[in-house]
Amino acid sequence: MSDQPQRTNTYTAEPDTDRYKQVVFDWLAAHAPLWNQITYRRRQQYFKEDGDVWDADYTDLYDEYAPILGKAACQQVARKNSEAWRSHFRLLDKYHDKSDSTVTKKPEPPGYWGNRNDGYELHGLIRNDLYSFDWNEDKSVLEFGVGDVLEDRYNFDHNERVTLEVRGNPQWNGNDSRLELIYDEAANTLCVQHPVRIRPDKLQEQRLDAYTHTLTPENTSRVAALDVGANNTLALVTDHGETSVYHARPEFERFQSLTNRIATLQSELPDDQYTSTQIQRLYDQRSRKRDHARDAAVKHAADWLLKHNVETVYVGDLTDVLETHWSAEVNQKTHAFWSHRKLVERIRLTFEDIGITVTEVSEQDSSSECPDCESSNVARDGDSFRCHDCHLDAHSDLVGAWNILQNQVGVGPMARPAALGAGSPRDEPENPTTCDGAYWQWNGHDWTPTEWEQSRPSDQPSIGKPAS
Repeated sequence: MSDQPQRTNTYTAEPDTDRYKQVVFDWLAAHAPLWNQITYRRRQQYFKEDGDVWDADYTDLYDEYAPILGKAACQQVARKNSEAWRSHFRLLDKYHDKSDSTVTKKPEPPGYWGNRNDGYELHGLIRNDLYSFDWNEDKSVLEFGVGDVLEDRYNFDHNERVTLEVRGNPQWNGNDSRLELIYDEAANTLCVQHPVRIRPDKLQEQRLDAYTHTLTPENTSRVAALDVGANNTLALVTDHGETSVYHARPEFERFQSLTNRIATLQSELPDDQYTSTQIQRLYDQRSRKRDHARDAAVKHAADWLLKHNVETVYVGDLTDVLETHWSAEVNQKTHAFWSHRKLVERIRLTFEDIGITVTEVSEQDSSSECPDCESSNVARDGDSFRCHDCHLDAHSDLVGAWNILQNQVGVGPMARPAALGAGSPRDEPENPTTCDGAYWQWNGHDWTPTEWEQSRPSDQPSIGKPAS
C-alpha cells in the first residue's frame, strides 16, 4: 500500500447546521495546541546537546485531548508531527551533503501552529477508516466522529456524526488516506484535502480521463521544448513548428501588489514582532492565487501537447542562467513568484502521469543567439527578440524554446514556427484550443486566447556583444 502513488482531491465543505459548525470549530481548535505541545517537547530534545527528538514522550497528552478530538485524531496529529520531523532531517542531510546542491539554506525544525495571542491554525486530521463520503447528484456529504466531550456538549444522539455538505468532485479514485480539514480564514472557507492511494497501473488511466486528447501510440515520436520564463509561465515549440505561450505579466503584477502590501504591514509591526495574522493571510492568498494559475497552465499545456501528439519534452533548467545573468527582478519572478523548482516538478509530475517524457536541459544562452542564422548580434527587450543580421523579429521565450529544441535534436523544427514572426497580433482561429500559434492569458479561472503586441528592440543593445 505504502508504495502506491498518492494524489489529492480538494473540495470545499459547509456544515449542515449551525450546531455542526460550532462542533467543527471546537474540534479544529483543539488540534493546534496538541501539535504545539508535541512540537515543543521534541524541540527541547532537538536543541539539547545529547537529545533525540524520538525520545520525547507525549502520550500523556492524549488524556487531555482525546475527549475532544478522539484518540485516533490525537494519533494522527502525532504521526503528522513525526512526518514533519523526518522531512526536516532529510533536508538537513541534503544540506550537509556537499555533492547535493538542492538545499543551500539550513532548514529550520518544525514549528508551531499559531499561538494564544495571534490565534491557532484551524487544521484537523481524520484517520482513513473514520470518515465516509456519500456522493450524490443533489447533495454530497462527508461524515466523521468527534470526542465524547463534544458529543455531550452538543447533545449528539447515539452513533450521530458530524455532517458536512461537500462541493466538488473527486478527480482521483483509490484507497482513502488520512483526511485533512483546513479552515481558510481569509476566504472564510472550510477546505477538504482528500488524499487517495492509486494502483500504479491505474494512475495514468485516471490522469488521462481529465484531458481532451490522448497520445496516438503509432505516432508518438514527436518532440517539443519548453522554456520557463520570467515574463511568461511557459513557452512551447514542437518539432513541427506549433507554438504556445502562457503570458504571466498580469499575474506577476497582482503578486507584486500583494508583496508590497505585506512589506507595508511588516514595516508597521513593533520591533519585536516579525509577522501577524493579517500578514500570514496575505501570504496564503498570494500563494494560493499563484499556484492556481500555475497549475492550470501546466494542465492546459499538457492537453495542448497531447493534441499535437508530443511524446518527449525538453524543459529548460534556469540554474546556469540565474548564476550568469542574475538580477533582483528576475530572481523574484523565478524564485518567489513562479517558484521555478516547484513549477518544474509540477510539469514533470503532470506530463509523466500522461505518458510524456520530461528531460531537463540547460537554458544557458538559449535566448542570446538567433535560431535562424545563429548570429549573436541580437537584442532582447522583454518579450521581443530581434536579430540584427537576418532581421528575425520574434517572441523571446519562443526563441529560447526553439534553440533548446535545436540543441537537443540536432536539427531545427521540421517547419519554422510561424508564430515566431512579428508584425501583427496572433491570428486566432474560431476554436482557440486548436490554435498552433496560441498566446494565452489567465483570467482568474481559465487560460484564454489573447493578443501579443510586439515592440521592436532595434534600438536596444545587442545581447551577444557589448553596445558600441
